[in-house]
Amino acid sequence: QVQLVESGGGSVQAGGSLRLSCEASRTTVGIVCMGWFRQAPGKEREGVAAIALRRGSTIYADSVKGRFTISEDNAKNTLYLQMNSLKPEDTAMYYCAAGSRYCALSRGQYNYWGQGTQVTVSS
Repeated sequence: QVQLVESGGGSVQAGGSLRLSCEASRTTVGIVCMGWFRQAPGKEREGVAAIALRRGSTIYADSVKGRFTISEDNAKNTLYLQMNSLKPEDTAMYYCAAGSRYCALSRGQYNYWGQGTQVTVSS
């Protein structure tokens, strides 16, 4: 089992930045991929970014490319999401996820989920 705890959410104005963190409860040995998803009210949960932990390769949703950066600190068992040039449409609950399958932005690839951290972007 892996417990994931997100932090770093908050309220910002459009154009601002936030950095989300996700701390895993144990070493990520056995975890192949970690990712960030988000869910806005009344919408489906969607994949935002993912990173393959050993190779370091990343994938992004088109809506965040060039604005968001996913990274990980293996020594700290922590995943990050740097979000720049935030837009009101980025407002959502952001979830961290971890899985033992290859990286993809689909929910079925992930075994473990955090409780989420709220991001609100005002215009």
